[in-house]
Amino acid sequence: MKISRKFTITVFLILFLAPFNCFCQKSETIDTTNRNLINAAREIMVDAGTCALITLDKEGRPRVRTMDPFLPENDLTVWFGTNSKSRKATQIKQDQRVTLYYLDSDASGYVMLYGLAELVDNQKEKEKRWKEEWEDFYPNNKENYILIKVIPEWMEISSVKRGIVGDSITWQPQNVIFN
Repeated sequence: MKISRKFTITVFLILFLAPFNCFCQKSETIDTTNRNLINAAREIMVDAGTCALITLDKEGRPRVRTMDPFLPENDLTVWFGTNSKSRKATQIKQDQRVTLYYLDSDASGYVMLYGLAELVDNQKEKEKRWKEEWEDFYPNNKENYILIKVIPEWMEISSVKRGIVGDSITWQPQNVIFN
């Protein structure tokens, strides 16, 4: 009787506690995976130097241009400078949804950030985010220079050299959803 009672309690504990233990491990794995994907994305973004900014025009067609971004922040927020009268600024006013595309410097991978862009015309922020080589583009930077801040909602990443590959059948890349 003691053996069967001990056995029953052991089985009960295993069946009752095992699912919670699995959930905890899975949660940590997900957090670690996201952290690793974000770190790899940051590496690609820094190494790429430039990126493509994709906005939507008033007909909903994507418009692509090469940009010179500032380094990504810890949460992968990205800042750009632009002309306040540019088409991209007008398009962002009409539709904040944008995509950023970074190609790894050796073309072995990429990062796509999907997010919302906002135009920032704050003088302190503009002074903080200024590159001397832009002087010729913005002779009157107080009036013509504006910032674009892209806050990521989710990202996709693929990097064979970093061991980050997509689904073998659909080629869907790995992704991270930001809160």
